Parts: sequence; structure tokens; C-alpha cells
Amino acid sequence: MVKMTLIARVTDGLPLAEGLDDGRDLPDSDMYKQQVKALFKNLSRGQNDASRMSVETGPYIFHYIIEGRVCYLTMCDRSYPKKLAFQYLEDLKNEFERVNGPNIETAARPYAFIKFDTFIQKTKKLYQDTRTQRNISKLNDELYEVHQIMTRNVQEVLGVGEKLDQVSEMSSRLTLESREYADKAKDLNRQALIRKWAPVAIVLGVVFLLFWVKTKLW
Repeated sequence: MVKMTLIARVTDGLPLAEGLDDGRDLPDSDMYKQQVKALFKNLSRGQNDASRMSVETGPYIFHYIIEGRVCYLTMCDRSYPKKLAFQYLEDLKNEFERVNGPNIETAARPYAFIKFDTFIQKTKKLYQDTRTQRNISKLNDELYEVHQIMTRNVQEVLGVGEKLDQVSEMSSRLTLESREYADKAKDLNRQALIRKWAPVAIVLGVVFLLFWVKTKLW
């Protein structure tokens, strides 16, 4: 059964549309939505660049396709046929491109095409029951095969992004520490110069003062 559907722009991970009723009765739905956001974030970095992939997460599987810089993603039960999941995404892709294609790149706010939910819900109903004649026919359709689509684990996929985040955090921390070290080094150099030249300045000041007093007395 289809549990969740989201559509996002790959270039920056901006969510464009989603199934509004999806995941309401799903345990840990927030956790799975966070995983989806992390997947979109990875894709925006150019990671996991396969145009079609399945990602296992607990009792469910994320399936996604990427076309025209847009990612169409759904989460289904593990028992749900992979072939139907990807045909469902193909139907969403074709309609989304037809209706919103010219405006996808210029969308500036999240869920700019939230009205597409109507089509998502209508299409999802068609794919929910795998025993309907329509879906049985799709499963038997030899023109659409999914055997070559890779299946990976969510920890494996998201781990790449986490490692990059750790490297980025470490790099930022090292940069900050380097700046702090440089500032401390400047302070130490300044203090060393003061200690070195302060006695000379005092002596010169005394000499100048004595000279000035002497000239006044004359």
C-alpha cells in the first residue's frame, strides 16, 4: 500500500507538492518525513544520482524517480509490488510535468504546487488495491521492467550525507580554531613588542621631559 508521496526539486531540495493526507495514521511518520528530507538534501548535493532507486527503511521502502530536475518519491509497504510503485510515480511525473512544467524552475516557496495533491490522491486510490484487473495488467506488462533498479538501505544512503556533514563541521571548527589561534598569536606578538620597547619608550620619555624642563628653566 502507498503510504506517503512527496515531490521536490532536485537542485535545491525544495518541496513542491505532497499527499496532504499521507502518513497521518502512520507510526513514526515524522521520522520517515525527516528521512525523506535528508534524501532530498543528499540529492541536491549530487549524491545518489541514480535516476531510479528503492531505499529500504524499517517495514517500508522509499521508491523514487528523477526526471527534469524533479524527484518523485513514494513510501510503500515492503510487500507492495515494486513495479506498481514505479508506475504510480511515472503517472505522477507525467501529469506534474504537463501541468506545472514551465513553472518548476521558478518556484520560490515550499509547496508551491500543493494543489497537485488532488491528482496524487486520485491516482493513489487507483494503485492501492493490487488485485484490481487494472493493476494486475500493469504487473504483467513486460514493457515496464524494474529489475535493474537498485535497492539500498536508508542508513547506507543517508550515511554518505552524514559523513559529509561531519567533515563540513570539522572543517568549520578547524577554521574557527585557526582564526582564534591567529588572533592569540597577534596578541602575544603585540605584548612581546610592548615588553621589548616599553623600557626604551620610558627612557626616551624621561630624557625628553628633562630636556623640556631644562629649556624652560633657561
